[in-house]
Amino acid sequence: MAKNPPDSMGLSLALTPVATDFLSALAERLLAERERWPLWLPVFLGVGIGLYFALPGEPPSWHGPVALLGLMAALAFSRGRLALFLVLAPALAVAVGFCGAQLRSNLMAAPVVERHTGALMLEGVVGEVEMLPDGGMRVTLAQLSLDKEDVVVPTKARIRVKPVKPGQVAQPITAGDRIRVRAMLMPPPQPAMPGAFDFARFAWFKQLGAVGSALGQPELLSAGEAKGWRADWTIAVNELRHAITARILAVLPDDRGAVSAALTTGDQMPISAPMMQAYRDSGLAHILSISGLHITMAAGLVFVGLRSLMALIPALALRYPIKKWSAGLAILFALFYTLLAGSPVPAQRSFFMTGLILLAVLLDRVALSMRLVAWAAVVILLWEPEELIGPSFQMSFAAVVALISAYETLTPKQVAWRQAHPGWLEGAGLYVFGVVMSTLIAGTATAVYGVYHFNRFAVWSVVANMIAVPLTGFWVMPWALLMFLLLPLGLEEWALVPMGWGVEGVNVVAVWVASWPSSAVTVPILPQGGMVVFTLGGAWLCIWKKSWRFWGLLPMALGLASMALVSQPDLLVDSRGDAFAIRTADGRLLINGKGGRILKETWTRRAGPQASEYWPKKSSSRDGFLRCDALGCIWRKDGRVVALVKDETTPEAACAGADVVISSVPLRGACRGTKVVVDRFDLWRRGPHALWFGPEGVRIETVAGWQGDRPWAWHPHPRKKKAEAPVRPPVQTDREDDDDD
Repeated sequence: MAKNPPDSMGLSLALTPVATDFLSALAERLLAERERWPLWLPVFLGVGIGLYFALPGEPPSWHGPVALLGLMAALAFSRGRLALFLVLAPALAVAVGFCGAQLRSNLMAAPVVERHTGALMLEGVVGEVEMLPDGGMRVTLAQLSLDKEDVVVPTKARIRVKPVKPGQVAQPITAGDRIRVRAMLMPPPQPAMPGAFDFARFAWFKQLGAVGSALGQPELLSAGEAKGWRADWTIAVNELRHAITARILAVLPDDRGAVSAALTTGDQMPISAPMMQAYRDSGLAHILSISGLHITMAAGLVFVGLRSLMALIPALALRYPIKKWSAGLAILFALFYTLLAGSPVPAQRSFFMTGLILLAVLLDRVALSMRLVAWAAVVILLWEPEELIGPSFQMSFAAVVALISAYETLTPKQVAWRQAHPGWLEGAGLYVFGVVMSTLIAGTATAVYGVYHFNRFAVWSVVANMIAVPLTGFWVMPWALLMFLLLPLGLEEWALVPMGWGVEGVNVVAVWVASWPSSAVTVPILPQGGMVVFTLGGAWLCIWKKSWRFWGLLPMALGLASMALVSQPDLLVDSRGDAFAIRTADGRLLINGKGGRILKETWTRRAGPQASEYWPKKSSSRDGFLRCDALGCIWRKDGRVVALVKDETTPEAACAGADVVISSVPLRGACRGTKVVVDRFDLWRRGPHALWFGPEGVRIETVAGWQGDRPWAWHPHPRKKKAEAPVRPPVQTDREDDDDD
C-alpha cells in the first residue's frame, strides 16, 4: 500500500485543531469580558480618525459615507451572528471616526492668505488677547477687513503686538473691541522638517488663516463690536478670562502671578521662558494647563463645601436634598471653569467625567469610572476629531486610563491592607504610597507620548510631582476657588496673596528639580507607526481585566523598539535655503546662524544634538569636511561632494564637480551634470528638505511629501506679475506654536 506523501496538506490538517482550539479559547475570553466591549468604542473611533489623517491625499467626500452605509446595512443583517457582529461593529466605529474627521475638516475650511502680504492696514474684532512676558500681546482677530484688494481675507488672524518700550505693557485692548492696526500677514507656517509639529494643520482646525506681526500700536475704533450669538458668547468668555488674568497680575508680580493666572484661567503666555522651561524639565508642565486635576479639585471643593455649609442649617438639611443641590451647582461651576480655561482637551475630558459622576448623584445612580473615560473620549472624538493627534488628548487620556486600570487591581488590596493596619502612621504611609504610585503610573503612561511629540523625557518628574501636586491640591486650589468667590466684590487680593505663597513654592520646586543633573534628556524619535502599535497594546492592557490583558505588553515593547529603526538625516535645509544643518563626524548637528529660534530647537530635538562649534563663514569645520567661502559651502560626506550654493552670479562654478547641490537661488539648469539638485524653486514648492546619504544613494524627504495633498498643506502661489521670482514660504515665528509643540 502506497504511503501518503508528506505534503503541505498534512501539515495544514495537523494545524487545524490547534487553530480551532485557539479561536475557541479566544471566543471564551471575549464572552467572559463582554461588559468591557463598549470601552473599545473610542479606540476604534480613533483608528478611523487616524486613518483619515494618515492618508497621503484628501479622499473623495463620498468614500466615507458609502463605507458607513454599507457597514450599517451589513450590521443590520448580522443580528444573531456574534462572530460577524464582532467584526462589523468595530469596522462601523472605524468608519464613523473616518467620516467624522473628514466632515470636521470640511466644516472648518476657511480662507488662508496665499503669501506674505507686506505692510497693510488691518481692521477686525478682537476675539482673544494673550499677554506676553515682555509686555506685548498676542491678539486673535475676526470679522477682518484689509486695505489690499489682492489679498485673501482670512476668517481669523493672529498677530503679535510689541510693547511701546521693552518691558512696558502695550496699549490695553480687550475681547470684543474693534481695532485697526498696520501689520504684515503670512500663511500659517509649515513644519520645520518632515515629521515635525504641523502648525498649519493646527491652524486649519482653528480657522486661523494668517499669522503676523503688528508694525505699530493698535488703534481702538469701538468697543463691543462682536456680532452674532456665538461671537458674543465666545468673546464674552475671552473678555472675562483676560480681565481675571489682568487682576491676578496686578496683585501678584512676575512668574508668581503668571503661574497663578495659568492655574485659574489657562493663560500661560505671561509665564517667562526660563520658568516655562523649568516646568517642562521638571515634569510639572501638566500643572500649568487646566486639566483633570484642576477641574476635579474645583468641582470637588464646590460640592463638599456647599454641602457642608448647607448641612450646618438643620431646617435646610432636613427638608431639602442638599446633596443633589450641591452636585448641580458643582456641575455648573465645573462648566464655567472649563469654558473660562478655553476648553482644552484635558479640561473637556475631566468635565465630562466629573459631570457624569455628579449627574449620577442627582439621579441616585452609581457611576463606573472606566466607562466615564470611554464616553468622555467618544464625545470629544465626535466633536473635535482633530484632537486625537494632539499631545493634550493623548497624554490626558493615557494618564487617566492607566490610573483607573491600575487601581482597579490595587484598590481592593489597599482596602484590605488598611483594614488590617488602622493606625495613623500606616495611613500616612498609604497616602505617600498612593502619591508615588499615581505619579509613576501617570508619568510612565504619558512619557511615551511626550517622547513622540517633544523628544524630551523629564527624569526627576516623580520627585517634583510628589511635592508639587499635594501643594497644589491642598493649598493653591482652595485659595483659587475662594478667589473666584471674592472677585465680584473686588476682594480677590485676600485670596490671591496666600495663593501666591503656594504658587511660589511650586515654582521653587520646578526650578530646583530642573537644576538637577540630566533633569530632562533628549531622546530619539519615536516613529508614528511605533506610537500607534504602542497605543493599541496599551489599550489591550488597560481595557481587559483577565490575565490575557498582558498580551498587550508585546506590541507596547515592539512600538518602543521601533525607535532603534529611525535614522537621523544627514542634511537639513529650510524652505528658503537660508538655514542649513549638516551631520558632523562625531554625529552632532552643525547649524548655521539663520532660521529662527523655533526652527533651531526643532532641528536640535528631532535630529540633534547640536554641535558646540559655529558654522564657518570663510574657513573649515573642525572635522575638515565643511569648507565655506563667499560663493557658498562645500561639504564632503561618504565620498560625495555636496555644494551649498548661495551665489546667483556664477552658479556653474559653485556646483562644479558636486554630486549634490542645495541652492538658495534659482539655478535654471545651471548644474545639469549633477545627480541631485535642489534649488530655490524646489524649496519653495516642497518646503524644508531632509537628506540621508547611504551606500544605496541619496534619500530625500520633503514637508510637502510628508503632508500630502491635504487642505492645510503648503500650496505655492506665485505672484501674478513676477512668476519667475517665487514668494518664499513663511518662516515659523517665535511662540506661534508654543501651545502645541
